[in-house]
Parts: sequence; C-alpha cells; structure tokens
Amino acid sequence: MSHIDELISKFQDVANHPKKTVLEYKKNTGKGLVGIMPYYAPEEIVYAAGYLPVGLFGAQKPQISAARTYLPPFACSLMQADMELQLNGTYDCLDAVIFSVPCDTLRCMSQKWHGKAPVIVFTHPQNRKIDAAVDFLKGEYEHVRSELERILGVTITDMALQEAIKVYNENRRVMREFCDVAAQYPQIFTPVKRHDVIKARWFMDKAEHTALVRQLIDAVKAEPVQPWKGKKIILSGIMAEPDEFLDIFSEFNMAVVADDLAQESRQYRNDVPAGIDPLEQLAKWWQDFDGCPLAMNPDKPRGQMLIDMAKKYDADAVVVCLMRFCDPEEFDYPIYKVEFEEAGLRYTVLDVDLESPSLEQMRTRIQAFSEML
Repeated sequence: MSHIDELISKFQDVANHPKKTVLEYKKNTGKGLVGIMPYYAPEEIVYAAGYLPVGLFGAQKPQISAARTYLPPFACSLMQADMELQLNGTYDCLDAVIFSVPCDTLRCMSQKWHGKAPVIVFTHPQNRKIDAAVDFLKGEYEHVRSELERILGVTITDMALQEAIKVYNENRRVMREFCDVAAQYPQIFTPVKRHDVIKARWFMDKAEHTALVRQLIDAVKAEPVQPWKGKKIILSGIMAEPDEFLDIFSEFNMAVVADDLAQESRQYRNDVPAGIDPLEQLAKWWQDFDGCPLAMNPDKPRGQMLIDMAKKYDADAVVVCLMRFCDPEEFDYPIYKVEFEEAGLRYTVLDVDLESPSLEQMRTRIQAFSEML
C-alpha cells in the first residue's frame, strides 16, 4: 500500500466508523463530546470549551422504525435517521447536543429529542445582511456559550474562542486547497475517497484533521497529473450518501471535481473574519455566507455560483442531489434550473434518500446521463 493509500485509509476508517473514532478520542484525551445537528452551528464555541464537536449526519442506509413515532413520513431521511440513532442509544455518549433550526423539521426535532444529552437550541437570523442580524446572532451565540458553560461546568473565554477560530480557519483553508488538488487527481480521489476525506472532519479534532490533510496534499502533489478521459461533475445539495450512491459515478467514469454540499464544502466556503469580539466574528461568518437555501439570499446567487464553479473546474455537468422532502432545497431548484439552461450548463437531478434499500433506478439514471454527456 502506497503512502497516499495509507493516508486515505485513515480518513476512510474515521468516516466509516464515527462512533468508534469519537469514543477512542474521548478515552485517549479525556475530553467530552458535543453533538452538532445539521447544518450550521458555531463549533468553535464547543472547541473552545475543550470538547470535541461531533457531526450528526445520520447513517448510511439506516433501518428506520422507532423514528416514525415522532416524525411524519414526509420528514427528510436525514432527520429520520438522526431521530432513530438517538432513540436506539447511539448518541448517548454525547454530553450535549446543539440545534440550529433553519427548517420546520429541525424545529420539530429540537422539541422531540429524547436522547440523554441536554439540548441547546439557537436561531439563525434569515434577514442576514443588516447590522441587526449580527447583533441578534451574537446574542444567540452568547446563549449557546452560557448553556455550554452551565451544562459542561466549564468557562469559555474570549481568548479560547479566538484560538478555536484560528484552528478552524486553518482547517477551512486547507480543505479548500484539498478540493482544488483532488480535482486534478481524479484517478486517486474517487467520489467515495474524496467524500471520506471531507466527512472525517466531522469526527476528528480539527487541528489533527488539518495536519493529516496537509500530509495527504503534499504526498499527492508529488505525483504527476494524469489526463482524465472521463466526465467531470459537481455535486450540489445537502449531502451525497450512501457510498454505494457515489460508487455509481465511478462505475460510469465520472469524477467529482467540486461540490456545493451542506455536509461538505459549504462548511468551509469562507473563513470567520478577523476581529476583537469572537462571537461577533462568528456571527459575521453567517452574514458573509451565501449560496445555501438554508441561509436566505433575496438575490439567489446559487445558480451563478455553480455556473462559475463549473467554469473554474472545467466540469461537464452539475448533479443536483435533491434530498427528498427537503423544502428549502426544492424551493431553490426552479430558480437555478432556469439559470443553468440559459448558461448552457448541463445538469441532472437525483432524488437522495438515505433509507433507500435499492439504488438500481439511480444507477440507470446516472448511466443514461453519462451517455448523454
């Protein structure tokens, strides 16, 4: 096994065994675990408390049964999976869970959570571009900090927050570099491998993840760039799982050269700005963040952002991974669909459902799309 393969396998082990990873981290460091519900939360506050933020993005192809008691059938499969995992005790290792509530299902989830860990709920302002939005969100983050201090029995200082912001911004920069490098080496980074490197950051100390990704970047850049004879695509949506779904793209010689996924690159699209008030800086990150339907933009820039992304990475098409029953994503689609057609950007829409027992229909659609390209 090459050094590159060894490094990638470390990320894959984390991505495929998240509970094992975080429990080992807790045992080895003595630090606790705080769950971060999708999609955007101030992880830096948790990190500054001396705890590990853990992403709660359900499970690949879960068996959902108990969650039906608490959520309607039209709740997206991501929320169904998260509810199932907390009901079966998977999340009992957490010391607290942080909820943002940008959609109706998350609002319900925050009220119906039955896990052992206490819940901290905060609200992102949707009229984001005015000064009052920063003041409001800063107050919400003050609530998150005070609740974490109360629940965990810690003190979260501004100095610790600034150090956490520094660690997270460095990870964001390295991840953006990784995505650019991975786009040049599709023979190395299959869609699954690329996804696993990114997904692993949800279950690792960000400083450790940054160091490991740096090693991977350096090792890959030492290799010659080979021409890619397949098609290049960009994934957009909430998330692109399970792995069997991503494997279909490999099967038809399609490489993921960039993404616009809430679980992936939207998390590190921009840095937390510099300043002297860390909570205000974190609030400004939300104000500066664009292109996600969970963060309202009256001017709807997502379509043009994806068109520009396709030009930058010389992508052949955009694949919209539309999470079934995700209203914000579904409302956005008709707007950028028209923009794609006017720009001549090829695209397709795939219905993503974590619970789907069979991917044969998806395989047929992807095969047909690859042939059209």
